[in-house]
Amino acid sequence: MLATMVARSRRAWMVSGVLAAVISLTGAAHAQIWRGGFGFYAAPKHPTESTFAGAFNHCRLVFDSDHREKRGWSTDYPGADINFSVRLAELTKTRITRDKTGDPDYITVTPTDPALFQCPYVLVEDGGSARFSDPEVLRLREYLEKGGFIFSSDYWGTRAGEQWDEEISRVLPSEKYPIVELGPEHPIWKSMYVVKEIRQMASIQFWRRSGGGISERGEDSALVEAKGIADAHGRLMVVMVHNSDIPDGWEREAEDAQYFYRFSPDAYAVGIDVVIYALTH
Repeated sequence: MLATMVARSRRAWMVSGVLAAVISLTGAAHAQIWRGGFGFYAAPKHPTESTFAGAFNHCRLVFDSDHREKRGWSTDYPGADINFSVRLAELTKTRITRDKTGDPDYITVTPTDPALFQCPYVLVEDGGSARFSDPEVLRLREYLEKGGFIFSSDYWGTRAGEQWDEEISRVLPSEKYPIVELGPEHPIWKSMYVVKEIRQMASIQFWRRSGGGISERGEDSALVEAKGIADAHGRLMVVMVHNSDIPDGWEREAEDAQYFYRFSPDAYAVGIDVVIYALTH
């Protein structure tokens, strides 16, 4: 009973906290929330000498795609990166690095960029279109085995699922590092918020176009899969959420109230749990 009450309390606090932040967008701290629209292009934002200042920088992996699924590495960029950083700072005690304007200092890194090793967490979007070169495979393996962490989301359907599994299994060979299911009992889903179910979340474009649909590839993406890869000590190195667009709940929170209420609180709960786990394991 006590555990249930605590879980409900945490959930209520998280939802009310996010909603209060959105309602207060006119405040100085909340003016940083991304309000861009679909099709906005932003160039990769490379780290500088002053980037890593001892606080959290949201890192995103830049990679080559061999076919079009969404927008490749830049799907939901930079809005998801900005908004997640803002909410992480508001909803937890995590300090985030800010640039000279006061905005979150999010960055992008390639697999062979030395700055990758400064990132305790990197986001991979549309990873079902990724193809890594042999040198990239080796560097990503080194990064993960030395304590790095990848969160992969927003890749849909059989083809994308198989391709991402294939590429990440080149990085972490499955005979040593098997891909396993991450059920609701796994500690990652209790890092801060109790996530009992990874909900399916469609991009705002698909949701609007389909009249509220959430499976972007129809029957081929009907089920959400939460999977992971751990090291010999049980530390997760990779977390993968297949058939759900978690980062769109971050990026699009200020564009549509209905979309926000339906998806964003759960999207932030998943993302914050993942990042807190990555930062503490």
